Amino acid sequence: MRIVAFEVDGARRLGVVVGDEVVDLREADPAAPVELRDWLAAYDGDLGPLAELAASAPARAVRPLDGLDHALPVAAPGKVVCLGLNYLEHVQEGPMRDNVPRFPTIFLRAATSLVPHQRPIIRPLASETLDYEAELAVVIGRRARHLSVADALSCVAGYSCFNDGSVREYQRRTSQWDIGKNFDRTGGFGPWLVTPDELPAGARGLKISSRLNGEVMQSDNTDNMMFPIAETIADVTRAMTLEPGDVLVTGTPSGVGHARRPPVWMRHGDVCEIEVEGVGVLRNPVRDEEPAAG
Repeated sequence: MRIVAFEVDGARRLGVVVGDEVVDLREADPAAPVELRDWLAAYDGDLGPLAELAASAPARAVRPLDGLDHALPVAAPGKVVCLGLNYLEHVQEGPMRDNVPRFPTIFLRAATSLVPHQRPIIRPLASETLDYEAELAVVIGRRARHLSVADALSCVAGYSCFNDGSVREYQRRTSQWDIGKNFDRTGGFGPWLVTPDELPAGARGLKISSRLNGEVMQSDNTDNMMFPIAETIADVTRAMTLEPGDVLVTGTPSGVGHARRPPVWMRHGDVCEIEVEGVGVLRNPVRDEEPAAG
């Protein structure tokens, strides 16, 4: 099942994608939650009732997928937990090439850094060094703490695509990456959530790639993660409680812009696409930040 968030006249909706159409759940039931985080919390991560609601929806609830005004799959995640340095070839193209990590490298993104499918990623005034990063995102369905590797995937509600847009100049200013990863509207997230039953366990064996203006920049496979999803969830939940609607972003392959000679940065007018096999294509134009008025 593919669950999409979108807006109608500025109001948020949830829908289920069926072929080239979307079942608008608020049209099916005016009391249906319009935020995935709320649904997951109310149903302890169970999306079965949502599928049943979509299946029983009247004809008036169906709208075309084409032209949909996409919103973030999760409007305001409590936490966006990101994993750096998760593909060996990417480690080897960066400053940590001689210090391969033994444990997951964790940092956080703020909700203000996120941008939905088809809406512009903003290149900030502060720096031209805006880089792309193709990543697989995991949306957490139920509260999780102290999970083992064996039961870690039980908390996963689904998967999405993510562009971990990074302002490298700021990321490299100190040993802490967060500022370079948190410029407003630099992290593409979407186009929807795909439930785990549609994919291999742990989203293993999926092709993942990025394209900049149609040119393939990154191409790899999730089998090559150094820290697979189950292992990462188990590690993270030793430290923190994951809540419904939290997002885990699982690292990028080699081929990023800063490692190229000369470097390749996302610029005004570019279009960046992130594709994960079986999940979909996240597409964002790139626009320069506008100077503050006055």
